[in-house]
Amino acid sequence: MNLKSFAGSLVILAVAGCSSGNSTNTKKEELPVLPVIQLKAADTSLQQGYVADIHAVQNVEIRSKVQGYLEKIYVDEGGKVTKGQPLFKLNDQQFRLDLAKASAGVASAAADVHATELEIKRIQLLVDKKVISRTELDLAQSKLKGAQARLNEAKALEDDANLRMSYTLIRAPFSGVLDRIPLKLGSLVNEGALLTTVSDLSEVHAYFNVSENEYLEYARKNSKAAAISGSNGVQLILSDGSVYGSKGKIETLEGEFDQGTGSIAFRARFPNPDQMLKHGSTGKINLITRVADALLVPQKAVFDIQDQNYVFVVNTDGTVKMKTFKPRTRIDEYFVVESGLTAGDRIVYEGVQNIKDGMRIEPNMLATDSLMGMR
Repeated sequence: MNLKSFAGSLVILAVAGCSSGNSTNTKKEELPVLPVIQLKAADTSLQQGYVADIHAVQNVEIRSKVQGYLEKIYVDEGGKVTKGQPLFKLNDQQFRLDLAKASAGVASAAADVHATELEIKRIQLLVDKKVISRTELDLAQSKLKGAQARLNEAKALEDDANLRMSYTLIRAPFSGVLDRIPLKLGSLVNEGALLTTVSDLSEVHAYFNVSENEYLEYARKNSKAAAISGSNGVQLILSDGSVYGSKGKIETLEGEFDQGTGSIAFRARFPNPDQMLKHGSTGKINLITRVADALLVPQKAVFDIQDQNYVFVVNTDGTVKMKTFKPRTRIDEYFVVESGLTAGDRIVYEGVQNIKDGMRIEPNMLATDSLMGMR
């Protein structure tokens, strides 16, 4: 080989070497960079939000028990009332007349009883002297029983008239706050007509529905006694996103699941000293679930194939491998792992729809604690 041919060979090798190096660099640059997290077991407190309906501990419609004209209104809409306080007065003239008539009936029946008792005494003397037969005495005693029955009937009518007259003065059944008063003075109030509503807002109940899986998780982590006694505090988020100042306690839950929704209703009680919470308002309950030594997998890292849950596990060389796992429950945006994954596994956190099994990626490790919100 002459010198010129040797020099040409060197140039070709140099060019080939440069081309090979550039190709390797290009492949490295083309590896997708994806966020990756490393699973670790930890005691975790998770907050799960549930839409809640808020009810006063007592909320009663005040309705008229008799018909009459509305004569007086002692209160105003939205006002506070105490137990036994007069609220409304219906015209009671007709009821007074009925009571007077019933009282007269009692007096007449009582007079008949007294007269019959005197007649029995007279007949008893005649029977003792054998002037008349014993049959006359038995007849008089039967008349006395009839008179006493009529007296009892008259007294019952008097009590009924007195009771109906008492219905013309409507009082507050308990201390609370009044709602709207739809009728005005002089209105004819029919029997059963709505006069107003009284709500006891010293405390409120918050009702919220929990899925069966979440209920089972809650039941596992809280003893029955703790669940019923309300030893676990819950937080209420108001409709404007602010946190209610006092924590509540779960008091009870329904005895069966709703067949339509597959959920069960919980009831929490909250103190309401300032009466800021009103009957019929809404909010969100934050239920704290404590999970010991839990492996939490973010929902966005999971994908489904034929009703099975998969994640992409990242190997040491950067290749990803599909791996199925079995979740114990789902809490908020995370799955609690029952089996299939272990602490230390590295999984693709985001972008799983853009990669395939066996593909190689450039891992971008993320801090697990900041993502999981562990505390």
